[in-house]
This record gives sequence, structure tokens and C-alpha cells, in this order.
Amino acid sequence: MNIRISRLEFWLYYATSCAYLLQQATNNSQQDNTVTSKPNNRLSAHGGHLVDLLAPPTEHQNLKELAGSLPSLTLSERHLCDLELLLNGGFSPLRGFMTEQDYASVCADMRLADGTLWPIPVVLDVSEQFAAELGVGDQLTLRDSEGLALAVLSIESKWQPDLQREAEQVFGTNDHKHPAVNYLLNETGPVYLGGKLRGLQLPHHYDCRHLRHTPASLQALFKQLGWRRIVAFQTRNPMHRAHQELTFSAAKQAEANLLIHPVVGMTKPGDVDYLTRVRCYEKVLQRYPDDTTQLSLLPLAMRMGGPREALWHAIIRRNYGCTHMIVGRDHAGPGNDSQGQPFYDPFAAQALLREHQQEIGIEMVPFKMMVFVQDRAEYVAADEVREGEKVLNLSGTELRRRLYEGLDIPDWFTFPEVVEELQKSYPPRARQGFTIFFTGLSGAGKSTIANALMIKLREIGNRPVTLLDGDIVRTHLSSELGFSREHRDINVLRIGYVASEITKNGGVAICAPIAPYSHTRQQVRDMIESLGGFLEIHVSTSLEVCEQRDRKGLYAKARRGEIKEFTGISDPYEAPENPELELDTQSLSPEESVQKILIELECMGLLAIQR
Repeated sequence: MNIRISRLEFWLYYATSCAYLLQQATNNSQQDNTVTSKPNNRLSAHGGHLVDLLAPPTEHQNLKELAGSLPSLTLSERHLCDLELLLNGGFSPLRGFMTEQDYASVCADMRLADGTLWPIPVVLDVSEQFAAELGVGDQLTLRDSEGLALAVLSIESKWQPDLQREAEQVFGTNDHKHPAVNYLLNETGPVYLGGKLRGLQLPHHYDCRHLRHTPASLQALFKQLGWRRIVAFQTRNPMHRAHQELTFSAAKQAEANLLIHPVVGMTKPGDVDYLTRVRCYEKVLQRYPDDTTQLSLLPLAMRMGGPREALWHAIIRRNYGCTHMIVGRDHAGPGNDSQGQPFYDPFAAQALLREHQQEIGIEMVPFKMMVFVQDRAEYVAADEVREGEKVLNLSGTELRRRLYEGLDIPDWFTFPEVVEELQKSYPPRARQGFTIFFTGLSGAGKSTIANALMIKLREIGNRPVTLLDGDIVRTHLSSELGFSREHRDINVLRIGYVASEITKNGGVAICAPIAPYSHTRQQVRDMIESLGGFLEIHVSTSLEVCEQRDRKGLYAKARRGEIKEFTGISDPYEAPENPELELDTQSLSPEESVQKILIELECMGLLAIQR
């Protein structure tokens, strides 16, 4: 099937248009760029005034010495993403993490205190214990996970925000299924620090350095190329044929060059990892006409904030030198809420950006869903399909199924070289690593089943198997931790991290902690599911039976008050709502339980058992 023949006329038009624009820019470099007679023909790649927060060479040594004498904070992944875009000018006009006044104004009205449009809070959250040692007027060194000093924050504001109110104002919901709300209410520190930044250096990246442009360097590249009108394509997913078609169409509509600008910071849990995506983008880039398209990476921590986020993305792309941005249906939407309803109206993002596009200086290019019409052997906009024509579609769920089961992915959907890259990172389920995560009360039978399962999987012998039992981990990995809620969470997350590394490298991790809190279990799932299989097993043996067993006498001690915060007695156990498997060892033997697990693994495609 030769789909490119059906686009021959467009390819010729597109290449000719780009050559024309390049010649116009060269001939009229001192004049306004007047390409068409449209109302927006004065948009050009300028990006506005970029804030530069990096210290000049003359001040660098003094700032470095000052940073070494100050208290310091190790930044989280989100903090690092935000800091990089603050320092490099991507978040212009912000000069640091927001103060309380700016934060309150942004949450309520989408504007900074001075009236500048800005829809998303950019704040530095810390623990109460850490904040207690700091006050307004103090300075703080911000460091990466390796201890490298990146910037100094002069604290101008310190406050305890109402996180529930922030969730409602910014994201329109308190539903924990929204990834940003879940992060805000469960992972964000209770104290915010705001103030101006002075940067020592940008966070260091060892990967894809040829694709990591600052706003200033990308603007300079556009100027060097003679590009005056640039349309940005925002994505957090791999690109397939439909994406190529819609970007062609958007570039033609805007009479502009194309910037493919994927997010490689934090995206939605479960998304394809960014290195796999970058390899796919580089393959797709070869399918565009020469000198028409640029690929660059954006180190943004997405919030999945729907309409507000779309507006935020546009402001950021303006700072990177773009004049237009493609906005599709449900841009930056997180999907459905806990009731199965969309968090945002599918066209609300387009409406909000259209309302403010003149103010921010970037024009929206709306795009429609592109579908493949079998009879014409080409992609067309969904509303251009004629009556009776057969439309082919492949959902993301179906694509993953085909990858996991080693099935063919049709040529009309994506390019063979993209399939090859996806298959490298997402081999068939039977070759992937996986984690089996037991949870249940003390004495429920988790360790007994886990040990029996470990032996059986080692007997099958197609993957290395590691057991991370609760007592073993407490001895070797978490010996310094107590049994407070905070320490239990740390212990479970450590188990999850080790399990994720085992899974990523094709092994089997069997985890058997109590893991009493649903949110922490979800964090572990999010950590692992994008890397391989994940099977949560609730060992649901009742409290009464667990107390009767009480081999270690722990329940008796807890009843007498000798053990505080004991799960099931003085501390609640939050039972899983939708585990992959539930086992009650009061009615099932260890052997029967293992057989149920093996069958479930086989049904999930993770295990091929010879019968």
C-alpha cells in the first residue's frame, strides 16, 4: 500500500511554500513578515522578553561560595523540571517560585498579581519540619539528587496553602483519579516557599543533548534558518501516521514551519518512556520534507490540567519562539474521573486558548481527528468521511495489546521503523519482567504463598526470581525505619523501587509486605506498570483468623497496648478495591493459591505454561 502517492500534491505544495517563506525572510529581514493577507499575518518568531536567571560569569564564583554556606534542599523530579524552565526562560516572565500573592492570584484568576496571564501555579513545596528552620529573608540552596548546587532561592514568602482549594480552583476537581490532584493531595509538602532565584547552572542531562534547546538557543536556530512562522506540536505519546498527517495539515493551514516539541519531563503515569518516544520521533522526522521540521525536547512536568494547561503550553511555546500551536480535542486532559465522565469538556482547551491568543501572542491551530479511509487509502479529517466509506482505527489499548501479544501492527497505522522501536522497549508479555505484589494483614499467609510461588517460578525457569518479603526487607533494606505511617510508606516505596528495577530488567519480583495504605500501593503500581506486568494480590484472610494464628504474638501485644500503630488493631488496613486476584487462606491451601496465581499470570500473557 503506497499511501505517500495520495499526498504527492501536498508534499510539493509544502516544500514549495517553505522555500518561498525562506526566500521572503532573507529578502525582507528588516521588514515585517507579510506572508498572507490574513488578520494574524504579523505574528513572527520573537518569543517576547526572556527572563535570564543564570548568574553572569562575574558573579558565578561568589554565588557558588554562598551556595556552599546555606541550608540546602534536594529537589524532586517535578521541582527539577520547574527549576530548569525557570532558569532557562521557558517560564518567562516568572523570576522564581511564586510568592503567596502570585500563587493566590493565579489559582483564583489565572493571572499573576501584576495582571500578567499565567494559569498554573509554579511553587516550591517542602515538609513542615524543613520549613520550620527557614523564614522570610533567608536563602536556600537548591540541589539535584547528586548534590549538585543549581540555584539559590531568596525566600520572600512562606505559607501553608489550602491544597483542597488549590485542586478545585486550578483543576476543577478533588477527585484523586486526576493525576495532578492525586500528586497535590498525597505527595505535595504542606508548606510553600516563594521568592526570586539566582541560577548557578541548568540541570545536567546526559541524553539527547543535541535535542535539548533552551528558549534562547531555539529562537536563534529559527532566526538562522530564516523561519518566521513556526507551529508547535505538543505531544507526550509516540507519533504515528495520523499525527504526521495532522501536522502536515496544521503547517499548511498556518503557512508555517513545524516544531515537534514533545514533553520529556513528567507526563501521565503509564505513558511510554521518553527515550523510546524520542527514538520514534527521530524515525518519523525522516518522513518530513527536508528543512521544514525541527525536533526539540521540552523538560516540562505536565499537570494534565486540561484547558488551563493548554494555555500554559501556549505561553511556554511563545517563549521558545513559536507563533502558532496545534491544539486538539481534550488537549492535556487526564481522561475520565472516578464516575467514568471526562474531567474536561473536549473542546474547552481550544475555547480558552482562542479567548487569550491575542494577549499572549500565539495563534491556535485547531485540529480534527484524522482517520484512515480504507477505500481511498489515505488519512482525512473525521468530518470529511463520506457516507458509506469504511474507516479503520486502532486505539491505544489495541496497540498495546498487539505489542504485548507479539501481533502485527498494520502499515496504515504507523511506520515499520516506529513499530521496531516500540517492540524494543515493549516486547511481548511472555518476555517482559513483572511484579507480584501481595498485600494483607500480618498472619494472612502472604509469606507462605510468596515462598511457594518463588520456588514454582524458579522451577519453570524462564526468568530470574527475587523475593522481597516484608521481614527480609525490614532486616536488609529498612532496618532504621519504625512503624509510623510515614515510615511504612517509605518502606513500601523502597520495595516498589527495587521491584521496578527487577521488572525493568526482565526479572520477576515477588513482594510480600503488609502495605496497608491504598495510595502507597497505587504509587508502587504506577512505578512498575509502564515497565512490565503488575499483579496485585489481596490475601484477604480475616482479622479473626490472623489473630488466631498470631505465630509471633504481635496481635496479643497490640491488644495489650505494647505495640502502637499495629495494622488491623490500632491502625487501619485499607483493603484493595480492584486487585487482580483475591486469596483467602482460610479456604485455600498454599498449593491451591499458587495454582490460582499461575493461571492468572497465564491469562495476563506473562507466563506460558506447558501443560
